[in-house]
Amino acid sequence: MTVRRVVPNLRTKAVDENRDFYGLLGFEEVMNLGWITTVASPSGPQEQISFMTHDLTAPVVPDLSVEVDDVDAVYAVVRARGAEIVHPLQDEEWGVRRFFVRDPDGRVVNVLSHR
Repeated sequence: MTVRRVVPNLRTKAVDENRDFYGLLGFEEVMNLGWITTVASPSGPQEQISFMTHDLTAPVVPDLSVEVDDVDAVYAVVRARGAEIVHPLQDEEWGVRRFFVRDPDGRVVNVLSHR
């Protein structure tokens, strides 16, 4: 399994204000679905931060997102180890396949692959 990127997800009521603030640091908007906006560094597009008001299809806002090359394989491994699945593996309309799992300290991790 290969990790492609790790993105912190910051829960906020001020998505636009955060996008603008991080723009002062050189980040540019690369995705805006209304409930989630992601900014990235133009010189390193894998260096990203997401701002979320809520999650459209899941019960909680994840603390971070980890993009992997094979989300189905990761799902099988974490289930076999008995990890708590917070949101089941599913395809989302915005082009990702993902699930949420809780880490040992209680953080919720959004594990995904782009389709």
